[in-house]
Amino acid sequence: MHIPDAFIPIWQGAIYWVIALIFVALALRWARNEMSEEKIPLIAVLAAGIFALQSFNLPVSFGTSGHLVGGALAAIILGSPLAAVFILTLVLIVQGVLFGDGGITTMGANIINMGVIGGFVGFYTFKGLMAATKNVNIAGFTAAWLACVLPALACAVEMYFAGTFPLVEGLVAMGVYHALIGFIEGFVTIVAIRLIVTARPDIVDFSIEAGKPEEVPT
Repeated sequence: MHIPDAFIPIWQGAIYWVIALIFVALALRWARNEMSEEKIPLIAVLAAGIFALQSFNLPVSFGTSGHLVGGALAAIILGSPLAAVFILTLVLIVQGVLFGDGGITTMGANIINMGVIGGFVGFYTFKGLMAATKNVNIAGFTAAWLACVLPALACAVEMYFAGTFPLVEGLVAMGVYHALIGFIEGFVTIVAIRLIVTARPDIVDFSIEAGKPEEVPT
């Protein structure tokens, strides 16, 4: 999922960077407005946890690898897809600059895939399913699964436009592997949501017991 530098032409990487920077700017504005003293430790824990989860890579065809993403978890807990963009950007910068996991010229594409697509898909899937089912397990699992699979498919499409590997084979390889990895991400997300909500119910806007929205104390 972490696209290396050589996998995308520089000019395509620049386009992805421009798109990513728009969302990063929105995420920074979210952080300025929403990052309170009580949320800073949670953001740090989520960033560290997502960093650790992404460290476990499974090899996929065409020299790529698959792993958990964490975008849905960040967006759900912090109540905004921009929170996922903010946290995933920090994680990807550390991984790319300090550990060489993912390229610098391709970091824009990686931010779009894992932060933007993962965050927005995870957040709005969770909101929609919570409204429909009132069930945190169903909503959280499905949101996390989709937020793992769809970024992987987006990555395969980007690799096709880059001329790195064929479209159908890329979609099959990335899609099948991440469909399986998505089951792990779904269960991990549910467990994490329940642990965090049980410990700090005041920082989320849903209840795991009743499955109904509740007021957050101000």
